[in-house]
Amino acid sequence: MIFDKDGTTTIVFQENISLPKFLENLKGGYAKIKNDNLIINLFSFSKLTAGDVLEFLEISNTHRTADKSFVLVTNKVSYDEVPEEILVVPTLQEARDIIEMEEIERDLGI
Repeated sequence: MIFDKDGTTTIVFQENISLPKFLENLKGGYAKIKNDNLIINLFSFSKLTAGDVLEFLEISNTHRTADKSFVLVTNKVSYDEVPEEILVVPTLQEARDIIEMEEIERDLGI
C-alpha cells in the first residue's frame, strides 16, 4: 500500500492487487492515516463495479463521522451508481476539489 501525503490529505493507492486484499491492507493501515482527509485511488483496478465500491462504505462512514473527507477516485463507476453516503469522482483533481470544499464547510460550521 502506498501513502502519498500532502498536507492534511493522503492519497492511498496500490498496484497489482485484488480488491479484497486492498481493503484488508487499507483497514490494517488505517490507524496511520485516520487523521487525514483520504483520497482512495482505484485506477489500478481494471474492472470495478458499484458493488465493489460499496465495500468501502463502512470505512467511509467511519472516516466521515470523524469529520474527515473520504473520496474514491475511479472512472469505472459513476457517482449515480452508488449511494450518496460514498463519494466517487473520476479524477484526482475533482477529489482534491471536494476535500477543499468540505474543509471550507467544516471551518464555517456548515
